[in-house]
Amino acid sequence: MRPLMFSLLITVSCLLAWSPSAAAEQQPPNIVLIMADDLGYGDLGCYGNKHVKTPHIDRLSAASLKFNDFHSAGAMCTPTRAAMLTGQYQQRFGPQFESALSGKSNHDIGLPHQAVTMAELLKQQGYATACFGKWHLGYQPPWLPTSQGFDLFRGLTSGDGDHHTHVDRSGNQDWWLNNTVKMEKGYTADLLSKYSAAFMEANRARPFFLYVPHLAIHFPWQGPHDPPHRKAGQDYHADKWGIIPDPNNVSPHTRAMIESLDQSVGEILSTLRRLELEQNTLVIFTSDNGGYLNYGKNFQNISSNGPLRGQKATLYEGGHRVPCLIAWPGIITAGVTDQTAHSVDLLPTLAQAAGVPEADIQTDGLDLSPLWQTGRSLADRDLFWRMGNNRAVRRGQWKLCLKNNRSELYHLKTDLGEQQNRAAKHPEIVNSMSQALKEWEEDVDTSAKKISK
Repeated sequence: MRPLMFSLLITVSCLLAWSPSAAAEQQPPNIVLIMADDLGYGDLGCYGNKHVKTPHIDRLSAASLKFNDFHSAGAMCTPTRAAMLTGQYQQRFGPQFESALSGKSNHDIGLPHQAVTMAELLKQQGYATACFGKWHLGYQPPWLPTSQGFDLFRGLTSGDGDHHTHVDRSGNQDWWLNNTVKMEKGYTADLLSKYSAAFMEANRARPFFLYVPHLAIHFPWQGPHDPPHRKAGQDYHADKWGIIPDPNNVSPHTRAMIESLDQSVGEILSTLRRLELEQNTLVIFTSDNGGYLNYGKNFQNISSNGPLRGQKATLYEGGHRVPCLIAWPGIITAGVTDQTAHSVDLLPTLAQAAGVPEADIQTDGLDLSPLWQTGRSLADRDLFWRMGNNRAVRRGQWKLCLKNNRSELYHLKTDLGEQQNRAAKHPEIVNSMSQALKEWEEDVDTSAKKISK
């Protein structure tokens, strides 16, 4: 009887070891990447805003590793999307990706198919993949998400669309299902929440990658209760901002958009809890660039970048220092980090979490997981920005800004607002960082030439 008893014990132990719960623990994590549009560093309660209500994002922050020094790869929409999804500086794909792709002059190009996105890497690992929201890396097939590793795409291809009518600034209907325009009624943030919940429900039994690039809070500045603005067939390039009764105070509209964004995040997180997927899901929330403080001479009091100088489309901190929260229950201990991180770091981080072989990863970024796995600091490195005639370099706490051949050097630890130019006092630092910038430009421009051939 003893050998039989022993055999039964072994059998039971093996069954327990391979129970559904144990198998779920061994399954790669689900990944949810939520990116806001034009959300400033100071627009959320968890980053110090006292006027906007963001309870869901604040709760996510309380359970996350919160980054105080995270940077978008660009100070506009397209550049950050290209860099974040590929883990490489956008300049490697050509100068057209240094600014927003235009619906007029760039309508027939898109992210090169040679670029390997995080969706493609994760799909190779067996992930279901979806993109719901703003793409802005190509306006038409074959430059849409379905050609870059996403099984499913619902949303807009342009840089902005009416949040109610889904008409872009050129007057085109711009709401897609995969490679075909398929219009649907509803406020953009609400539709993205609905799609996200359905996708997670349908793929609850397998690992999934859900990418939700929100349109909020990009203009047209329209909260859920603001009126529609655009109609198909009309051109809105000279009237792209929406119906703003008081241009000196756009904040009531953007505040409503931030709160609708917060509600959408809450619905996604609630769905994870309802499906009992929260414990095995890595969630990232960030923004594609800083917020607008003003736009031209007419529009004021739009967004908040907190203590930072500058705004969207500038290379001061307000243009590219953005919120970033990373949560993974049981793996990431909630806290705050002052480590400097960047959009290109997300691909290697997600690839590591999903078990993607290192040989398959080509990146300019760093895997961020040592911050929560070992508590180690990230390796020292320089970070670079280039947009038109403006350039910036980050090295430790030093920040070099080059504008029209004028050097501005700031020490961010003591001068976060970039007010005290120390270039004249530290020419050796300026020269060293300028040389690093020159070498970086040669490297990325050489890559771009290879892509274009």
